[in-house]
Amino acid sequence: MEILFAASELAPMVKVGGLADVVASLSKALRLLGHRVTIALPRYQALESSGLMLARRLTPMVLEGPGERVEVTLYDGRLGSGVDLLLLDIPGLYDRKGIYGEGGQDYPDNARRYGLFARAVVEVARQRARAGTPFDVLHAHDWPASMACYLLREQRSAMPTRSVLTLHNIAHQGLFPREALGMFGLTEEHFHPERLEFYGKLNLLKGGILAADALTTVSDTYAREIQTPAQGFRLDGVIRSHGRKLAGIVNGIDYAVWNPMTDPSIVARYDAEDIANKGRCKSAILHEVGLEIRPERPLVVSISRVVEQKGSDLLAAALPKILRGDASVIVAGEGDPELMGLLKAAVAKAPERAAYLGGVSEPVVHRLLAGADLVLVPSRYEPCGLVQLYAQRYGTVPVAHRTGGLVDTVVDLDPALETGTGFLYDEPTAPALVGAAQRALAALTHPRWGAVRRRVMRLDLGWDRPARRYAQIYRSIAQA
Repeated sequence: MEILFAASELAPMVKVGGLADVVASLSKALRLLGHRVTIALPRYQALESSGLMLARRLTPMVLEGPGERVEVTLYDGRLGSGVDLLLLDIPGLYDRKGIYGEGGQDYPDNARRYGLFARAVVEVARQRARAGTPFDVLHAHDWPASMACYLLREQRSAMPTRSVLTLHNIAHQGLFPREALGMFGLTEEHFHPERLEFYGKLNLLKGGILAADALTTVSDTYAREIQTPAQGFRLDGVIRSHGRKLAGIVNGIDYAVWNPMTDPSIVARYDAEDIANKGRCKSAILHEVGLEIRPERPLVVSISRVVEQKGSDLLAAALPKILRGDASVIVAGEGDPELMGLLKAAVAKAPERAAYLGGVSEPVVHRLLAGADLVLVPSRYEPCGLVQLYAQRYGTVPVAHRTGGLVDTVVDLDPALETGTGFLYDEPTAPALVGAAQRALAALTHPRWGAVRRRVMRLDLGWDRPARRYAQIYRSIAQA
């Protein structure tokens, strides 16, 4: 099949969160299944230093609108995975340091940036159809690309291409003033409760939900949660009304990137059959961050964006009690300045055993997970989560809140450690996190702990099965 991805992030070059990893890994997995995938992406400033070989198309694409004519320059490239890349460049819109904003503030012209991006993606699809080589499916990811599904539906008579929208996190919906309709080339009739209007605002994600031929989200549990008032972020009614076309598909991880047996970022390699070198990895990361090198001491890590959703405030409140024991703790991540301050203050109480690293590169993430015994995942809600999957691949056992994709990827260990793959807790509170962490730390001395590590390392966490489910959805809507 011919598949066009529309996305605002792509790992490792342009990344804010897990969306970037999914776009890169899922497209690669689909390519391995024999499909041809093209990723349409804004030509951000960060891509200038990516080393990509790009060919500029000589003739710009023109977007016509009321009183406006916008030229879009197209650049063709190819990723090492064999996936085609199509970069869309509009002067003044994407040549900035950030993706969505800077200094914690969104760019004020994001409606224009992603409105024109969506229009350009649909025009690419229209031109391909006119040339007799249409895309079978347009697969849009989250709010920045969601309106491509809506605009495609408006032009359904001009092309056979069907659309899929993946909801990676419905807390981010792309809300803009009514006046932003013009950025999408749409008239006032589209600002209606049955269309794009949402509590007096223009809601881009809602538009994609209404128009897409199929909806997916990144875990079965999250697919159920977002249809409830508690976790639907006011879109639950819209999603319920389109529930027949919604599927939950748990994300995978790229084994070529996340593999402790071949990982160039870690000091010593290991696998489920021989895990001894994990101890060397622990000593190495303790040395790297300047903590006491005591490999017999448990090492607990947390790696996430520092925001309320990820439970960073709960982690800060829990750390003093977790550190009362003999564990070493390393916290990595950046985000909300106030929450970062709380985390810094918490680890400062045990400077020989605890460290806060702020933002870290991906190689450091690999080394943290290779050296750790446990990873804390205290998210208040979590559509899927990737860090627990990466951790399990490296024999690092997750301690996680029972929510969203964490429910689908972590099975609570029984007291005898005979079944299960991690430690779950029910309430999003600091005491509940402390209780689960203490349960996990106590388990480290259990005779079966080595078997637990081997068990989590042998889990099937790859992209092959999820990619086949996506391909099945593509075929079902293309044939409808």
